[in-house]
Amino acid sequence: MIKVLVVEDSPVTREYLVALLEEDPRFQVVGTARNGLEAVEQAERLAPDVILMDVHMPLMNGYEATCRIMELVPTPIVMVSASISHDETAMAFEALKAGALTLLDKPGGPDHPDSAETVRQILETVKLMAEVKVVRRWPQRSRRPLRQAQGRPEAPAVISGRPIRLVAIGASTGGPQALAEILRGLPANLAAPILIVQHIAPGFTVGLVEWLGQATPLTVKLAEPDELARPGAVYVAPVGAQMGMAKDGRISLQQAPPEEGFCPSASYLLRSVAEGYGRSAIGVLLTGMGRDGATGLKRLREAGGITIVQDEESSVIFGMPAEAIRLRAAEHVLAPAQIAEMIGSLAGAGDRG
Repeated sequence: MIKVLVVEDSPVTREYLVALLEEDPRFQVVGTARNGLEAVEQAERLAPDVILMDVHMPLMNGYEATCRIMELVPTPIVMVSASISHDETAMAFEALKAGALTLLDKPGGPDHPDSAETVRQILETVKLMAEVKVVRRWPQRSRRPLRQAQGRPEAPAVISGRPIRLVAIGASTGGPQALAEILRGLPANLAAPILIVQHIAPGFTVGLVEWLGQATPLTVKLAEPDELARPGAVYVAPVGAQMGMAKDGRISLQQAPPEEGFCPSASYLLRSVAEGYGRSAIGVLLTGMGRDGATGLKRLREAGGITIVQDEESSVIFGMPAEAIRLRAAEHVLAPAQIAEMIGSLAGAGDRG
């Protein structure tokens, strides 16, 4: 049975979350907290397997509590936010930087139209996060130069002999942290655009764009229909649209069905890139649960593109990369800093046409 600590200042929401968890035989709510100070004390005393953490709370907010817990008793933390304000969303992403594993939308109650899906996602995420045995401190990892990373070889040298015109990246759970590390390691004059599909709860995409923009000298923006993708710019897919890339370099956003349960889908993007760019593209699949992106990455490899997946050691959840490896879709298996080094070496300045 998975022991859960629920941290939420609203009595109504706190009781609702407790009821949801206790209805499922997989979980035991071992305690509740009304603010970050109580959360730190309860985490030390109760040693939960997972913490559900609100963002905006009195006395100590969720970001501050995450920092303290990660210093004192590192524990898998799932941030739960209503995404109602810019400040709260920004704080939620800072909590990810401090060591929280993922970010979910706060349930709106049993009468909310999206209640069933939100509840399912919370329960499945709590279960998966309990299986993360090592909580990784992403900020500490990102500050270490690549060559000083313990036991980690440099990214392998790749002689492509061709211009790289596009980079496509898919990510899910743990993705924002990995994306920030990759983008931070890229040169400001990157000669190719980057397209990103990140599975994330509705309402957080704009916050993700702003947060990633602070991590890199590259321009990061939300993708728009028929927009010309420019070198050195990063385009994040909006929720509810399938993002692809036309051969003329324009971004396609389609109201197409979900793939592997996701819209946007990493497989949809990678398949589009395979069809339009083939050997002149790099495809990357990062940490995440499920299988999305694996078949699309395989299609890109078959089309001659360079394919990379995140390694198990640095992944929060190894599901998507593992599936790509199983399908023989991955040419390289690397940590985020190595991925940045490889992208920079292959799509660096000088290939602009």
